[in-house]
Amino acid sequence: MRAITVRQREAGVAGMTLEDRPHPHASENDVLVRVHAAGFTRGELDWPATWTDRAGRERTPSVPGHEVAGVVTELGYGTTGLTVGRRVFGPTDWTRDGSLAEYVAVEARNLAPLPADIPYTVAAALPISGLTAWQGLFDHARLDAGQTVLIHGAAGGVGSLAVQLAREAGAHVIGTGRAPDRDAVLDLGAHAFLDLEDDGWEGAGPVDVVFDVIGGDILDRSAPLVRTGGTLVTVAHPPTVRPEDGRTVFFVVEPDRARLGDLARRVREGRLRVRVGAVRPLAEAADAFASRQRLAGRTVIRVAED
Repeated sequence: MRAITVRQREAGVAGMTLEDRPHPHASENDVLVRVHAAGFTRGELDWPATWTDRAGRERTPSVPGHEVAGVVTELGYGTTGLTVGRRVFGPTDWTRDGSLAEYVAVEARNLAPLPADIPYTVAAALPISGLTAWQGLFDHARLDAGQTVLIHGAAGGVGSLAVQLAREAGAHVIGTGRAPDRDAVLDLGAHAFLDLEDDGWEGAGPVDVVFDVIGGDILDRSAPLVRTGGTLVTVAHPPTVRPEDGRTVFFVVEPDRARLGDLARRVREGRLRVRVGAVRPLAEAADAFASRQRLAGRTVIRVAED
């Protein structure tokens, strides 16, 4: 099969190559997926799991990409809940080869059935961003109707979905980003928008929840905005500050088949918009990783035609 591989961490994106790799097979509790579309995170070449397996052993060459949409072609021993020929989508395993390939083996529990009326390219942009948004808002921050949430990076993959989910839940939503993002964030349902390049955003508090995907100085400066009993949630890195009389949560997204199904229903019903900014072929995956062009949505890799 054809796959994008990386062999040397120091080489970064320049070390990504398209090559022939052995055809994978489904192990116990796995399914093998014929990949139609794949999603990726630009920072994943810095993740330890890209280079090592669960036991910490080197596993190069490795295949990046950890969001997949495709069709099940093989079932591993003990696999339940899915069948050969089923359209599926979800996150792949962190410490195994990913989705920038024609086939990928994935733990079946990671994947959910994909309705026929959702394109593969849309589905490939949903798993990590959608689950991160949901888990950050509701599982970790416990956001409730009537509360106020400040969402940093509200025009991005995670942020754009978090804005919509929080608004639907009855929260007052404040989105942040760069000035050109204002109209897009408000169109997604945010009640207000704050420009992060304008120091005035720090006067937005107090809020019940801050949901951060940026980290660094933005994360540190957000802690004082959280009211007593509130929560600062981040996926960027473990925070070095915490709100006074509040909680701080750093988390890594977890697979959740049932929640993926719920997110897919929202997409079908028009209650959740997934923003896809560009679709590139597998041969252009390295260029897509390296690109710093600002797009109105996620970049997705098309591996096979629908």
